[in-house]
Amino acid sequence: MAEYAIELRNITKTFGSVIANKNITLKVKPGEILALLGENGSGKTTLMNVLSGIYKPDGGQIFVNGKEVSITSPEESKKLGIGMVHQHFKLIDVFSAADNICLGDNSGKFFLSKNRYKKIDDFAKKLGFEIDSRKIVMNMAVSEKQTLEIIKVLYYGAKIIILDEPTAVLTVQETSRLFDILRKMKNEGHSIVIITHKLNEVMEISDRVTVLRKGEYIDTVTTSETNNQKLTELMVGRKINLNIERPVTEKQPPLLEIRNLTVKDDEGNTAINDLSFYIRSGEILGVAGIAGCGQKELCEAIAGLRPIVCGKLIHKGESIAGLSPKKIIEKGIAMSFIPEDRLGMGLSPSLSITDNMLLKNYTQASSKFNPFINRKKGRSDAETVIKDLSIDTPSTETPVRKLSGGNVQKVLVGREIKAGPNVIVTAYPVRGLDINSSYAIYNILNKQKKDGVGILYVGEDLDVMLELCDKIMVLCRGKMMGVVNSCNTTKEMLGLMMTGTENLTAKDGKTPGIAADSNIKEA
Repeated sequence: MAEYAIELRNITKTFGSVIANKNITLKVKPGEILALLGENGSGKTTLMNVLSGIYKPDGGQIFVNGKEVSITSPEESKKLGIGMVHQHFKLIDVFSAADNICLGDNSGKFFLSKNRYKKIDDFAKKLGFEIDSRKIVMNMAVSEKQTLEIIKVLYYGAKIIILDEPTAVLTVQETSRLFDILRKMKNEGHSIVIITHKLNEVMEISDRVTVLRKGEYIDTVTTSETNNQKLTELMVGRKINLNIERPVTEKQPPLLEIRNLTVKDDEGNTAINDLSFYIRSGEILGVAGIAGCGQKELCEAIAGLRPIVCGKLIHKGESIAGLSPKKIIEKGIAMSFIPEDRLGMGLSPSLSITDNMLLKNYTQASSKFNPFINRKKGRSDAETVIKDLSIDTPSTETPVRKLSGGNVQKVLVGREIKAGPNVIVTAYPVRGLDINSSYAIYNILNKQKKDGVGILYVGEDLDVMLELCDKIMVLCRGKMMGVVNSCNTTKEMLGLMMTGTENLTAKDGKTPGIAADSNIKEA
């Protein structure tokens, strides 16, 4: 058996004047989990795209099981037993889960098998995943799409597996199940490369860690011989303070109030059931819950993107329930929404950074006398956001789809913050960001909080939520389990509430989140 399942030697890949990878060497042993770390734009995904056949390297050599190979397409990579789960999903929205998997079958059969649904369900169950093989992809939550991508790669028996930010959309429980599967695969001889920005996951799952910085190889270290601080310094090149600030602000009246809200999902099922809470000015209210418990539908309903069945949404005494985003803006309400699906809903992938900046207020950039868009303001905003958030891009005119996942997220967050909101609804704003960029986003949110902005923060990292948020509202199957003060609770308590084991609402018979000091009148 060869010493290394994968060996990349002096790989170089350029895009015009941009050097994405410069003489990078990487080695993965059989039965090993290697974590690939680096800031956004450091070349991690590009390097793995070279290995998976999406990009052809400009220089260097690739060895698989000790034999030099030339990989010029994903199909050749697949034949070599290499499978990659991409950060941005490679799925057909109008097809079912089973059909998306079976379309990759090269058996020569013209028609799809009638028993494919049971076959896929049984395979997923065997691995410990829960998936509805008949469900159409466009009706799936982001976490369900991620699970489908992982199952698709495993289904075709890849021995070398690349996972690009696999846990970015998974809950703590789903991540734990995935890691159990990865450990089992490792013991069976699989070689696994996992790209992740979550240092706690690196320490938990990997055997070794390779660090890239600005397209260059920095070092490979044994996981058991390092720690979070050392890895951060290798990634960034300097020391980083890993403490999240939680500024104390003066108690303010409720800014946004949700009363008895009921919302349905895309399939007509109740996603949010009779939910009541409020957000104060200068407060960050976290929302915790297992994936699919209604976070997505709640955010979309507040932002005016999803119709509500019943209930009230009141902003400073004025009802906004049922209003479109445009109508909400016309009422003078400055609300920003950062959705979990940054490319599917938040941004237009084919447009430049400048044009994506203009999407927020394009009607203000033109007039009835001059229907042409004035791009000067959008370009200026793009330049500011690029500078403030250290976005790695050749120019303001670069299409968003050509940016790394983390830089795409920075564009979205930067645009929404630049709009000057007094309410921010954000779902997973640091998803896909490196640790340096994540802390930059936390600082931005805290600055907004100090300026009196009310923030609804949906997140999956409970450690971060406990440090960043003032209060945390826990949902379970669309119902509220309670609102807790971050200073007086633990991850274990949140976990019990997320699974429905603990229900603070039922204990006191009251609806948490509606305070006696609320001075908001009925609309």
